[in-house]
Amino acid sequence: MIKFERWWAVIAAAVFVTAANADEYAGKPKQQTGSPARYTFSWPLDSGAPAPRGGTTKGAPVTLDLEPSKAWKELRAEGLSAPERDRRAILAMAGTYRVTFDFLEVVPFVTQEKPNAPYQSWGTEKVYVDSDDGKHISLVHILEMRIVQKDGSISEPMVTKHWRQDWRYEPTHIVEYRGRDRWERRKLDAAESRGAWLQTVYQVDESPRYASVGRWEHSASFSTWMSGDTWRPLPRREWSVRDDYQVLVGTNRHTVAPTGWVQEENNLKTVLTAARELDPARPYLGREYGVARYERIRDADFAQADTYYQKTKQFWDQVRDEWSRIFVQQGAVTLKGPVDKLGLFFPLFAQADAVAEQGAAASAQNQAVIRKSLKDMDALP
Repeated sequence: MIKFERWWAVIAAAVFVTAANADEYAGKPKQQTGSPARYTFSWPLDSGAPAPRGGTTKGAPVTLDLEPSKAWKELRAEGLSAPERDRRAILAMAGTYRVTFDFLEVVPFVTQEKPNAPYQSWGTEKVYVDSDDGKHISLVHILEMRIVQKDGSISEPMVTKHWRQDWRYEPTHIVEYRGRDRWERRKLDAAESRGAWLQTVYQVDESPRYASVGRWEHSASFSTWMSGDTWRPLPRREWSVRDDYQVLVGTNRHTVAPTGWVQEENNLKTVLTAARELDPARPYLGREYGVARYERIRDADFAQADTYYQKTKQFWDQVRDEWSRIFVQQGAVTLKGPVDKLGLFFPLFAQADAVAEQGAAASAQNQAVIRKSLKDMDALP
């Protein structure tokens, strides 16, 4: 298994946006021999449409599982209470998947010579049920990727924690992003919470990302959860190529189907003042659509991901618990900057690697490493 430091160097160059993509972002696609430009929703006769930026690698072959999953069948059972059917829809997102990420700026609100290049990437990952007590469910996403190399061989597995999504039924509080690296904890009123599920999304290092309240709806064809308007920090795919806006504001939909699930985003690229308010002169630069398709795969080897998850679960749970305590005690946090952009999460991933290799010997240092890392982020005084 490739350790985190090497994995991050590989993935940053191969899967995420890098400086090499800057020309494509600016509407100047590089020549791609034998590979026509792809641009969803473009003018069909425009041969100059920008090629996508993002992933430039090819994954090892996988086999799609085209049969309805056991979790899907359990979700469709008769006689379930509304909360129980919701719970089973959330649990149905666990499993092994190939994932494709597509983001497209469909409506620019500023004059452009050419449209911004769409973003496309991929991954193979396993989603674990980290905890489930009926009203609180935590799903952890672990990437295990094998890349086809230039000579046709398959790389050794690259494994790392990707993200976590927590779900809570009829929540009492929410931690919301307020822009410019600030999060605030807010009490929910009874009407907002009744019958609803809170989804909280954490970044790779368990630091907060975004959260929203929504309700599940079910039909014989699919089950879907739709958020309210949600503020989110810029992801790597955006902050790596632009700095002219500060927050994505939009909705988030999760749709569970028989053979997988889809996450859809509808976001406004939003400009904030220094006071974290919408810029009255130019509040929005554009609207983007995003689709992450989780297609279930079978007979896939996620043994390395299983090992990493099992050996580091306690550590990452401790990190998340420390963040939870901070928000309960402090109510709000303003970090010194984006944790991924500044690399503030590296000590936590290094500790996770140490725990995976050394076990209890390294685990004894968990709390010290966690508190120092969060202090370095300005999450702790």
